[in-house]
This record gives sequence, structure tokens and C-alpha cells, in this order.
Amino acid sequence: MSKTLVDIDDDMLAFAQQQLGTKTKRDTINRALTIAAAISADDRARALSWLQDNAEDFIDFDFLEEQERSGR
Repeated sequence: MSKTLVDIDDDMLAFAQQQLGTKTKRDTINRALTIAAAISADDRARALSWLQDNAEDFIDFDFLEEQERSGR
């Protein structure tokens, strides 16, 4: 864990604490970072799932297989 000096909007911090149910600045910031990371991971997982479900509509797998067999 590192220590970082940053300027934080006090009103936004208070609002975030209220929304997240946290009591300290440290807990609020760490919870917000955890949520942000999870959202990003969820977005990637949803995108991958969509691609797996819809890939055949956009990717010519027969062509790719032929290219791979021919060494191109």
C-alpha cells in the first residue's frame, strides 16, 4: 500500500461516504477504487460473452482456418 497526497472535493467525498456507507476517507476511496475495478472487469466479461455469442456474425472462421492451413 502506498501513501499519496491528493486534493479531494470535500462535498463529493461526503456524498460518496453517504452512498457507500463508509466512515473514513481511506475506506471511501478504497471502496470506490474496488467498485471501479469491478465495473471495468464486468464490462470486459460482458463484452467477451457478447463476442463469443455473436462472433460468427462478424468473423469468417472458414476463411481464417484456410489462411492458417496455408501458412499465411
